[in-house]
Amino acid sequence: MESRHRPGILSVAPTAVRGALRASGPLLALLALTIGFALADSDFATIANLRVILDSAAVPLVLAVGMTFVIRQGSIDLSVEGMMAACSLLFACVVANDRMQVNLGWFGLPAAAALGGVFGLANGLVVTRLRVPSFMATLGMGAIALGAAMLMSGDQPPLIQDPVLRQWGLGQTFGLPNLALAAASCLVVGLFVEQYTRLGRYGYVIGGAEGVARASGLDVDFYKVLGFAFAGLLIGLAAAMESARLGLGHVGIGEGKMLGTITAVVIGGTPLSGGSGSVRGSAVGVLTLAVLANGMVFIGATPDLEKAIQGAIVLVAVVVANWHLRDRLRIVK
Repeated sequence: MESRHRPGILSVAPTAVRGALRASGPLLALLALTIGFALADSDFATIANLRVILDSAAVPLVLAVGMTFVIRQGSIDLSVEGMMAACSLLFACVVANDRMQVNLGWFGLPAAAALGGVFGLANGLVVTRLRVPSFMATLGMGAIALGAAMLMSGDQPPLIQDPVLRQWGLGQTFGLPNLALAAASCLVVGLFVEQYTRLGRYGYVIGGAEGVARASGLDVDFYKVLGFAFAGLLIGLAAAMESARLGLGHVGIGEGKMLGTITAVVIGGTPLSGGSGSVRGSAVGVLTLAVLANGMVFIGATPDLEKAIQGAIVLVAVVVANWHLRDRLRIVK
């Protein structure tokens, strides 16, 4: 009798091993960087420097959590910098400041987040209702938000004079930066949404096979809009956090944040094509960039060399993270 081949443990093992390595790759890269910088300079591996790293990673982490949901569904959000500018100015203008007699106190945080959510909702509606590619839709929305921020700013950016909010932005609780604790809370919310809500679960399906999702009756447009709105909420909150740290509302508060956020998400294992990735991986990507930037200072790298090294590491990380998708993404434009 002719025997039929059945895949056993030995045939399945290589695939499982590759999958495990691919999933743990970003974390292994982070550990390697951390150990390398610690060996290069003992001052790197101190509690004080850990606080510095966590503080610098707080705002990027909040942004990356939201961006993960957008990229995983196969879209992109290039409105981060403009939205942060508008939300920063709103936050500074509705708390105690040197320009207006308005003082909402802590309610300034949800106000900034709400404005970000409105811009995110608008992004989603333009993409789904007007069928404008997310690249162009969010780029245009970012310009609109930046223009609104400039109008609110006027000739002089408003200075935040609320001592409680200033202390929150600069202070620590239980030895950890307050902004890092706020970012950790956002990470927990992101993990919950990812694991236990339809927005999180359907994002994989929409990014992996949108046509199949539509054919199966899934309301793709609704969840796309919801993803953009959720990201917008976190962008607004991140802008308020950065404003509380700096003590003012400024149109340039989000400068450089967009590229760093997208890079962290991709380094964490979420491909730009969508369909896979996780909030946890994005958090690892954010920490990787924060450790890299911090470590470059300790080894005495010049700014030019630092940018070159960062670019090389980012390129390697992206190649490794997307290597298993090389057949699916065979066409490179």
